[in-house]
Amino acid sequence: MPHTTQIFQVSTLYGAATLAAALDAGLFGPRDAARRILLVSNNAAVPETALRLDEMHGYEPISGRFDSVVSWNEAISPYHPSTWGPRGNDTTLWQRAFRLLWGIDERDPVELAVESIQVNPARALAAIFSEAVVHVYADGLMSYGPTREKLPLTVARRIRRLLHLDLIPGLKPLLLSEYGVGPEIVPDGAFRGVLDEISRDAADDPRLAPVLREAPTAVLLGQYLAAINILSAQEEEELHVRMLTGAVRAGHRSVVFKPHPTAPAGYSAALGKAAAEAGVRLTVLDAPLLAETLYHHCRPALVVGCFSTAMVTASAYYDVPVARVGTALVMRRLKPYPNSNRVPLAVVDHLVPDLERGQAPALVGPAPGTLSPLVRAIGFCMQPKTYPELREPTENWLREHLADSPGHYFPELRLAELGLPGSRPRSRAKLRASRAKRVVRRAVRRGVRKE
Repeated sequence: MPHTTQIFQVSTLYGAATLAAALDAGLFGPRDAARRILLVSNNAAVPETALRLDEMHGYEPISGRFDSVVSWNEAISPYHPSTWGPRGNDTTLWQRAFRLLWGIDERDPVELAVESIQVNPARALAAIFSEAVVHVYADGLMSYGPTREKLPLTVARRIRRLLHLDLIPGLKPLLLSEYGVGPEIVPDGAFRGVLDEISRDAADDPRLAPVLREAPTAVLLGQYLAAINILSAQEEEELHVRMLTGAVRAGHRSVVFKPHPTAPAGYSAALGKAAAEAGVRLTVLDAPLLAETLYHHCRPALVVGCFSTAMVTASAYYDVPVARVGTALVMRRLKPYPNSNRVPLAVVDHLVPDLERGQAPALVGPAPGTLSPLVRAIGFCMQPKTYPELREPTENWLREHLADSPGHYFPELRLAELGLPGSRPRSRAKLRASRAKRVVRRAVRRGVRKE
């Protein structure tokens, strides 16, 4: 008799924790109703040198929820998970190969739970298992933003739901909504239970002990924005120093910095110099731990970051006040305008107090009435062809609120490109001139090729 196999694709411990919480909450049915495979993908630029998921604290208890664990990197070696996908005519052969490799009977139906369905490896899996029901899970603030790329209808029609954490209660995800995919919340209690499980697993890590001895009252979160070409390395170092300066100004004398796992050591050195000059104790936690594990053990009074999801989890799950630094700078640097980080940035910029302006750190509560219209307007400006029904609400919002909103939300040139309220004649003229130059350049290139 056919027996369903559920394949859960993960690339981060945070994502694995989200899936574990969904399983614990019964969102994928009874434990004995299907065989469960954890498919681990290391999407780092150089996977061989990057921190592996199984090296992080909390991996073992999470992996115990599955019947088997397999590696996507090994399955498609020597190709990279972010770039490899099957050719259209080869999907049937690849499905047979993976069924054989992972011990899935050819008669057994398959369900997929994947992250970032727009890109590989999720897109490759959906193409290979072409009859599989697809569940998409989103573990951070990006679920509130628009779908980055148009999906093939053969994939979109099979997506049953979007599982997400209720980080901003009252704000409905825009992701995949154009396909009629309904969002489903992973319960807070289940997710907090998994985070506690991970924290207990990390309690004996010797790298955590020095941090606990210093009893830091403020946590600074690094994101390594230089890696994705948003800021330069020097600008990101300066951003961390600004976080430290803001925390010191708020009265904190013992601070811990949680760098991004791929950040260079120089970031910590630059921050250490600034801390010494300010006369505060700085501890750098360079260990394979989630930021949430740090909150669990240190119980800080403040978390400072730019727009990391870990800022919101500090507030939502640990009742730690949060503050932001540098969101306006980063938003001005985002290119192109449809960059997927734009909505997470706007959400944090709109909800979280600005530490450098002297605003008091606070908890992030339910979404105010101003947030959803703002997110929808930004979402339309990011992907106008995907959400044409949002044009009229966006036009109305811009007429009423543009004068009072920060300029980095809606650059004038973008408004001119889309013919929206708020663009001036000079911007529209500049846009027309730019388009004319592109037409001329294309004509010249065509002429050169003909010769």
